[in-house]
Amino acid sequence: MSNYAPSTPERRAALTEAIRAETGIDETLIANVVDEFYTRVRADELIGPIFNTRIADWSPHLAQMRAFWGSVALMTGEYHGQPMRKHLPLPVDAEHFDRWLKLFEETVNDLCNPKAAEHFMERARRIAESLELGIAGANGVMLGRGERFRQFAS
Repeated sequence: MSNYAPSTPERRAALTEAIRAETGIDETLIANVVDEFYTRVRADELIGPIFNTRIADWSPHLAQMRAFWGSVALMTGEYHGQPMRKHLPLPVDAEHFDRWLKLFEETVNDLCNPKAAEHFMERARRIAESLELGIAGANGVMLGRGERFRQFAS
């Protein structure tokens, strides 16, 4: 069987169930992680202001992030947004992504079993790297392997 077989609802459901069984991740855990993470984000002195000046009503954002992480962590396919487009105009660089990852890692380590925490973190690291590369490119900076995007003095 090819690794590139088309996704079917049955195949997606089987994959989701396998991830649930292996990691213990479910919708309740995702909601708890998202809610706690954004509580920490809002209170953070570096990245909190970036979110707080752009999000007036947190309920829709949290619902969207739960759907996003359901798609990322469980392969549910329920998120259909464009995260890169939404992040491109933000005033962020490597320092902000490092803080985002630190807060996310602290959150999943506090709320999840080790297997679930690592599953979340593998995906969070890829997301942060992809967004940082995209934002750098949108600012005319082509990053080489291992390079970071810095546009603000630390």
